Amino acid sequence: MAKIKVKTHSGTKKRFSFTGTGKVKFQHAYKRHRLVSKDHKAKRLARGTAYASSANIEALKKTIPYK
Repeated sequence: MAKIKVKTHSGTKKRFSFTGTGKVKFQHAYKRHRLVSKDHKAKRLARGTAYASSANIEALKKTIPYK
């Protein structure tokens, strides 16, 4: 009997990536437009990448099943 394939969530695969140790990495939001009116501290904190909470990792793994 054939195994039923699970579809990968397209929005999740564009926004998140898995590290070698199983953590989930993502970019911060609010860094794309209208940066003149935003606080310098908020822009600085939104730089770079961050890691998803351990409470959300299982839900993210279900949306990207083949990673």
